[in-house]
Amino acid sequence: MAAHVFAAIDVGSFELELCIYEVLSKNEMRQIDHLRHMIPLGKDTYRTGKISYRLVEEMCQVLERFSQVMKAYKVEDFRAYATTAMREAQNNKIVLDQIKVRTGIEIRILSNSEQRFLGYKAIAMKEAEFQKIIQKGTAIADVSFGSMQISLFDKDRLVATQNIPMGILKIQGILSKIHGDSETEQRIIEDLVDNELYAFKKMYLKDRDIKHLIGIGESILYLARDVLKGGRADHITAPQFMEAYQRLMKMSLYQIEDRFGVNENYARLIIPGVIIYKQILELTGAEMLWVPGIRLSDGMAAEYAESVRCLKFSHNFDDDIMTMSKNMAKRYRCNSSHGQCIETYVSAIFDAMKKYHGMGPRQRLLLRIATVIHDCGKFVSLKDPSPCGYDIVMSTEIIGLSHRERETIANVVRYNIEHFDYQKTDIVVAKLTAILRLANAMDRSHRQKMADCKIAVKDKELVIAVNYPEDLSLEIMEINAKADFFEEIFGIRPVVKQKRRA
Repeated sequence: MAAHVFAAIDVGSFELELCIYEVLSKNEMRQIDHLRHMIPLGKDTYRTGKISYRLVEEMCQVLERFSQVMKAYKVEDFRAYATTAMREAQNNKIVLDQIKVRTGIEIRILSNSEQRFLGYKAIAMKEAEFQKIIQKGTAIADVSFGSMQISLFDKDRLVATQNIPMGILKIQGILSKIHGDSETEQRIIEDLVDNELYAFKKMYLKDRDIKHLIGIGESILYLARDVLKGGRADHITAPQFMEAYQRLMKMSLYQIEDRFGVNENYARLIIPGVIIYKQILELTGAEMLWVPGIRLSDGMAAEYAESVRCLKFSHNFDDDIMTMSKNMAKRYRCNSSHGQCIETYVSAIFDAMKKYHGMGPRQRLLLRIATVIHDCGKFVSLKDPSPCGYDIVMSTEIIGLSHRERETIANVVRYNIEHFDYQKTDIVVAKLTAILRLANAMDRSHRQKMADCKIAVKDKELVIAVNYPEDLSLEIMEINAKADFFEEIFGIRPVVKQKRRA
């Protein structure tokens, strides 16, 4: 099979980056070119809330050059993603429209959860090492210019992730207002980071033994290259890290430029980034730091390779998303046995209705997530759980989901009980809501009476065949109450057929 040539454009908070990849079959991929242009988008966004026209002009010029490079490499496909600085800019729609009109490049703004998930996929490409490390307690620290993300693994499963809005550029912006020596600045950064990490520690690190820390980000890449000479520069013990850290703290700005081969602007950002990693290392108590040396563009290339079936991960990312959702359900005291039961029901209904709903695996996953957390609103209010559930979902990051997907789940949670608003929602929400309502009715007593049911479509009816020998009056009443909405959406009416034992 011929190689695919793919380009990844990363519009970051501090630089524009173009990476060209050659994607082969059998999980083979290699980077063949890498261009970077420093541009302080984050500085504008975090100071004024907008990206200036001067920087828009500069971006367009750089992206036009990127376009020429892609043509020279005969790139078959490309993806252009923007992250924190563009995401938080008030005028981002205007900026993206200008870029599209002037360069022909359409840039998509990633949600934070999508951005971090791509980084996570890029790490997983280093399959053997990744699978080995996450068997024991592991944390991923993704420190970018705009924010940082800490994710926790436990026995091969992603169990928690949290975004903390304290990135390198934001710290640098705070320091620019303070005129002190290097020791004073170091203490200020440590205090700022500790304050942000305090809540994370209380919520997620209690009784959790972290052995490994996986570090992603520019600052840690530079430090890793400097730590070990002649050894594996991607594996750093905690003492080795602290030794390198102390050495770095004693360097002048000029010495940092010379040591790491960077200009003054980059040199100023290395120290805040490394201090953040030091604080996270101490917080988790990790013994080993693994620096896989990946960038967001690597995750973009992995996503593309997977879509053209040149890459297949052995790690199941959907399982991670479901584990995160179940941990969320646990946090908000959802009924786990009921949730597990109707998750089985919605999956069976979805699969039986494939010819009639026209949805795919992604919508099935969203339905399962909505099912697991459907009663989270009761944690806040037993009187008005629907709007509370919507607010909880929209305020909780589920890694790997876009903002739109999270909104779909939130609406399904809301309209599971609330009167359905046809004007404010789309057809996917209506379909998923109809399925969840029916599944919920099937376990109205919360006693899993239909656990052994068989579900199939026959003669325009969704037949729910049940062998339960005792009374099903409550479930049948609820199913009949939900049947009209289900039939309105799908043209199929659910019916219960109970086979009583003699």
